[in-house]
Amino acid sequence: CRLRLFKDREGMSFDDAAGLQPEQEIDLKADPTGSVDYPLKASKFNSLSHLTIHIDRNFGGDTTKLYYLGLRGEYLGDFRQKVVIATYEARAIPKDHKGTIPDGKTSDIF
Repeated sequence: CRLRLFKDREGMSFDDAAGLQPEQEIDLKADPTGSVDYPLKASKFNSLSHLTIHIDRNFGGDTTKLYYLGLRGEYLGDFRQKVVIATYEARAIPKDHKGTIPDGKTSDIF
């Protein structure tokens, strides 16, 4: 059985997984007790926000059943910067730029 791990590739299909190189491949052992630990390459998964797991093949059966998958690590919160939508002007037009002063009055910024 082979497990293929892809980092930060949201929305992958089975076709995508078959054609792309994973960050890591793990050949699994038959382990009915769940006692085998498979270490990951820490340098490849240290800033992970999305993990895609593709089970490439199984132990010879017609179907694959996954009963348990344990992951270890620390959640560090959102570390990515959000996308900023900004408009840049070649020449500012002062009447288009109104700002709010802390006392609640509106004033021209320029």
